[in-house]
Amino acid sequence: MRVLVTNDDGIDARGLACLETIAGELFGDVVVVAPASEQSGKGHSISLRNPLRLRSLGNDRYSVDGTPADCVMMGVRHVMAGEGVDLVLSGVNRGGNLADDVTYSGTVAAAMEGTLLGVPSMALSLEYRRDEPARWDTARSFGPDVIQRLLTAGWPEGVLINVNFPPVAPGDVSGVGACRQGRHNFTSLNPERRTDPFGRDYFWTGGWGMDDGQAAEGTDIDLILKNRIAITPIALDMTDDATLERLAGVFA
Repeated sequence: MRVLVTNDDGIDARGLACLETIAGELFGDVVVVAPASEQSGKGHSISLRNPLRLRSLGNDRYSVDGTPADCVMMGVRHVMAGEGVDLVLSGVNRGGNLADDVTYSGTVAAAMEGTLLGVPSMALSLEYRRDEPARWDTARSFGPDVIQRLLTAGWPEGVLINVNFPPVAPGDVSGVGACRQGRHNFTSLNPERRTDPFGRDYFWTGGWGMDDGQAAEGTDIDLILKNRIAITPIALDMTDDATLERLAGVFA
């Protein structure tokens, strides 16, 4: 298999190195195309007004001055265009991409772009606790088996796979489960007003976390809180069929 590896934390991120190791263990042809700088929270954005500068770093590694979606587009349409791409792996993100996070996540967006281009794609993220180091050994230990099992099972076109690892040591992982996308409680999220050294106000957004009380049974948040690896299939078609049927009657 020809595998494209990318991320949103940047070409020098430790999580990307982790995923490169996992992919190298499983596949013989791995190419990395990742953002030159961190692109967290960029969502599924592409660069329309800025040039995309592709730099070869040697050993099938490239950086792009663009978003994660830009990197996948460049990887599929340019870097690996000759023989094609069989799989896109995005991550391993430092921080979970759970519930509503997927709409903000550059990691998930890279898998979305791969899916749009007709390539089976996975996003992999590692939840971590703010007062503890990220447990890359957990992603490294379980990643190969999870990827292999997903490839064996397969999934339909127009669907990407979102994988989240819990913030615990490998020996404390309590299993793997397929689950629904949950919902975060963002009611407390509010840009914080700060003042720079010149007395001018600015605002800083970030730092939200999971609300344990909002973890519905069987969701990705629920599984992570139970120290399980969460596997969520995400469809690109976001149409709500029940509402569509009702509105079709209204506008018949």
